[in-house]
Amino acid sequence: MAWVESIQKAIDYMEEHLLEEISIERIASEANASAFHFQRTFTILTDMSIGEYMRRRRLTLAAQELSRTNCKIIDLAYKYGYDTPEAFTKAFRRQHGVTPSDARKYMGKLKFYERLIIQVILKGAEPMKYNVLERESFKVVGIKKGFSVVNDEHLKGIPMMWDQVNSDGTCDKLASINNGQIKGVLGVCSAGTNPGVAIDYWVAVEYDGEVPVGFSSLEIPAAKWVVFEVNGPMPEAMQNKWKQIFSEWFPTSGYKQAGIPELEVYSDDDANKEDYYSEIWIPVK
Repeated sequence: MAWVESIQKAIDYMEEHLLEEISIERIASEANASAFHFQRTFTILTDMSIGEYMRRRRLTLAAQELSRTNCKIIDLAYKYGYDTPEAFTKAFRRQHGVTPSDARKYMGKLKFYERLIIQVILKGAEPMKYNVLERESFKVVGIKKGFSVVNDEHLKGIPMMWDQVNSDGTCDKLASINNGQIKGVLGVCSAGTNPGVAIDYWVAVEYDGEVPVGFSSLEIPAAKWVVFEVNGPMPEAMQNKWKQIFSEWFPTSGYKQAGIPELEVYSDDDANKEDYYSEIWIPVK
């Protein structure tokens, strides 16, 4: 259960320093993970980013303090990390549906977000099919875009990227040059040059040879891989499998993420089919 304990330790650290400016790198270090992989794991498990969790918790505490004290709104704004009362009021209204002034007058209902406690849920009703294999380093080629993770911008940008490459023929071109062991078009997340703030996302294929014109290449290091089967229409089946892996498989597997890019593999078939087949490749140690 060390995996669960390390994530909980990072969450506890966030709670202890909730009113301070702390970096994602510092939070991730509590879990002995990179900023990129901790943030990705946290988002899969909780359906929200680290930044969103901290905003929700700060505004929850702000609402409680507003209701039971006579503290000035401007002082609360600064205490909970907002540069101006206007910015605080806007964020407060977005979460609670009322302004701080209305909340002080007990007008409207407030949303309360409790601190997170990570628990292992042993289900077993839905089996996970996977195999473990080792591979030497290999190359993928494709196109890359950088996405900010601030305000979850990557969650909006990556689906738009897929829409574009599917409509402009990029996926077809990549599929035609795929000559590696992994058959299918890949979605690859990597840390990029500014971990914790932005990620690089690739749509690519495994390829051995000179990089074709119009594409870039990424070297995937040698690793032990756990390859999970995913069955069902996109994107729901892929999203559900990621959550199952992190909430059920990792806590009891004895493995940790290896800290290199993870792969989603999409077969050349109708992604809306009920039995559509895809895979998740996770490097482990």
